[in-house]
Amino acid sequence: MPSSGRHDNGSLPPSSIPPSLPAVRLRAAPRTSAGARPALSPPLPSAERGLGAHPWRARAAVAAMRRGERRGPGGALGKAALEEQPDGPGPRRSTESEVYDDGTNTFFWRAHTLTVLFILTCALGYVTLLEETPQDTAYNTKRGIVASILVFLCFGVTQAKDGPFSRPHPAYWRFWLCVSVVYELFLIFILFQTVQDGRQFMKYIDPNLGVPLPERDYGGNCLIYDPGNETDPFHNIWDKLDGFVPAHFFGWYLKTLMIRDWWMCMIISVMFEFLEYSLEHQLPNFSECWWDHWIMDVILCNGLGIYCGMKTLSWLSLKTYKWQGLWNIPTYKGKMKRIVFQFTPYSWVKFEWKPASSLRRWLAVCGIIFVFLLAELNTFYLKFVLWMPPEHYLVLLRLVFFVNVGGVAMREIYDFMDDPKFHKKLGQQAWLVAAITATEFLIVVKYDPYTLTLSLPFYITQCWILGIILVLTWTAWRFFIRDITLRYKEIRRQKQEHKYEKDKCLSNGDGHSSILDEQNGNKLRERKL
Repeated sequence: MPSSGRHDNGSLPPSSIPPSLPAVRLRAAPRTSAGARPALSPPLPSAERGLGAHPWRARAAVAAMRRGERRGPGGALGKAALEEQPDGPGPRRSTESEVYDDGTNTFFWRAHTLTVLFILTCALGYVTLLEETPQDTAYNTKRGIVASILVFLCFGVTQAKDGPFSRPHPAYWRFWLCVSVVYELFLIFILFQTVQDGRQFMKYIDPNLGVPLPERDYGGNCLIYDPGNETDPFHNIWDKLDGFVPAHFFGWYLKTLMIRDWWMCMIISVMFEFLEYSLEHQLPNFSECWWDHWIMDVILCNGLGIYCGMKTLSWLSLKTYKWQGLWNIPTYKGKMKRIVFQFTPYSWVKFEWKPASSLRRWLAVCGIIFVFLLAELNTFYLKFVLWMPPEHYLVLLRLVFFVNVGGVAMREIYDFMDDPKFHKKLGQQAWLVAAITATEFLIVVKYDPYTLTLSLPFYITQCWILGIILVLTWTAWRFFIRDITLRYKEIRRQKQEHKYEKDKCLSNGDGHSSILDEQNGNKLRERKL
């Protein structure tokens, strides 16, 4: 550690912070629409500028600091005295981490609305004045659509409302919000086409699309050791080890970082395998060997991804969130750590879903699981109805898209559930993700209703009916019957205690207690009045 007392990761220990730059404990306060911290007006001292978002909070903290300085060395101001009040009503949630930020506002965080507008205008002017327009109608149509999307993205990145995340930069998450809008509009356009036109429209994106493709069957010979194949008896295992194995692992690692709960991740993982069993008569892609379902998927790929994700969550929950400007760090090692930590969260909130605590939270958790499973199924059904091979880059881009928007959506859903008084409406990214998932399913329903209406085998129908009955029975018992029973027992216990106290008070010898005499006297006075 350098002699200046600074940490290599760019943080300042609270005990070594000079009076002119107090340590401030913040919640993850939202930034402005351009990603910069709001300016204070009128101009404040340097210590006030370092305190962040709200002028009255900054002035109150600086006033407390000055009072501490007037008290002398014995009355030094601690971090609690400079604690910024959380945004919104109520104290900081116990699941939120403490954040120390020196308030450095560099070029990286400032608004660049005029710069983006100037560059965009110059690019459009170059295309209009200096570039000759081709005579190819199809090419001009494609280029016009792409240019329109880029202009919308430029507007959204600079002007859209910020979400709950600010690292690596708020503009990054605003970009994915705008991509969500573009993707939803594209899905709406596909939904309003005929089946044939919609499939042929995909040729404008990739000329190789628009052709029916056979689905690969993962079932067949399910022997782990095939004695009939003398060359390679384990060929069935090697055939299943394709590019989707690491995709399963990294997918569930990232899903764990989104959901932040081991039980919910395992329920979704196991439920999807049951869905594959149930729907393999509709999509041959779901036909897999038993050991592929439970050993390779649930235990190895999904289970290992969930385990690594939970370890990462544990590290993030214990990490100290102290931030300092890059140019205020004296060592090169500290600067490099600060650059790397820019891609970690600004603060951390531990998710405590508590589905059994109330009917509202129970229904919300069930809804989250349902949307997750529906989005997973849409991946396979969209490939089937739009004739896209599994290895096509559009399939990968869709997964990358959901990885980036899923974390924001889950945080907005949790805030809406956990603090409904402050978060009075569902977040914008969560709203778009729900709309996208529903629109994808509607496309599947319209483009291939025959496949979706293939009846389930009788034994599978019985299993699902039994499962639904068990869930509904537990819900009724937990949130209705159990509550009524507990309320009745509580009333009965109170009556027994009251009767016991009444009998115990009869100690005057004449069969009356002083407490009863006082109560009767009060009743007589009330009657006279």
